Amino acid sequence: MSSSKSLLITLSLLVTAVLTQATEQKELIFLNWSDYMDPEILEEFEQRTGIMVKQTYFESDAHRDELLIETGGRGFDVALIDGTSIRILAKRGWLEPIDETDIPNLKHIDPRWRAIHEEAEVYSVPYFWGTLGIAYRQDLVPFPVSSWMDLLQPAEELRGRVAMISDTRDLIGVALKALGYPLNSTDAQELKEAEALLQTQAPAVKTYKYVSRDESSALVSGQVAMSMMYNGDAMMVQEQHDEIAFVLPDEGGNIWVDYLSIFSASTEKAAAKQFIDFLNEPEVAARLAQFVYFATPNSAAEALLPAEFKSDPVIYPSAEALKKSETYHRLPARGQKSRAAIFSRLVN
Repeated sequence: MSSSKSLLITLSLLVTAVLTQATEQKELIFLNWSDYMDPEILEEFEQRTGIMVKQTYFESDAHRDELLIETGGRGFDVALIDGTSIRILAKRGWLEPIDETDIPNLKHIDPRWRAIHEEAEVYSVPYFWGTLGIAYRQDLVPFPVSSWMDLLQPAEELRGRVAMISDTRDLIGVALKALGYPLNSTDAQELKEAEALLQTQAPAVKTYKYVSRDESSALVSGQVAMSMMYNGDAMMVQEQHDEIAFVLPDEGGNIWVDYLSIFSASTEKAAAKQFIDFLNEPEVAARLAQFVYFATPNSAAEALLPAEFKSDPVIYPSAEALKKSETYHRLPARGQKSRAAIFSRLVN
């Protein structure tokens, strides 16, 4: 074989290899709640970067943690993490540190949301924040709902039509708030009273599974008349039925923050950072907020939101309502064990 022919074959193989590499599409696996991402935004990201984002869904924070434990934190690139879990996952070595050199659009994030939970500022980027309250059918509940006791001591006609959340902190937390106690209480007597209240309510509870937000929701069909629910989710399901309303109870509730984190085991860290940075472009973040009906921690995006969105008290509660509400904090091991035992007696 002549040297020139050999060179041509080599060049041809090199060109083929380059073209093949160029056409191999990068893929990110995003562990997320369902309905918590606008598909059009994912399409736009793919068109712009060539990176496809595939979502894997979890049903609760506990379910997400089970998935991560089963895989040792592998198999996913980006995940939606609740604030109280960041420290725990970081301690396992599963989360990648993040800073403004990785995510330039971090400059748009309100600092209070970055630092409100332990280690959040190091290992994550705030996604959305909101409140936990009560969603209910105004045509099925014969009185105005204003207190956690309306849910925890339901009227006789609502027995079997109440839905709660299968989450240790949320379930016990609302009982503590209803009784006038701190959300993060570790006092044995206060926890005992909270459990007694939840045990008394139990016969009226139809399910401890989070109700769906689409047309198949038990709130839409009327199987459930009243449910614990996150504020933006209530607005999403409200699209399916005009009689669905949401209230942040007078006693206050939980102010939660969800974060985006990158796994240390990811082989696509650069693409994952590119994705999170894209989501925090002000115009993109504003569109996403309107899709999920939650408050954005992105100050530049907030400035782009319609006035009616920012003035909606369901999305942006009043200062007074927020003052009565609390954020979850890390509990001592004994406190966690006590709550887990209460939860097990109620739900399992």
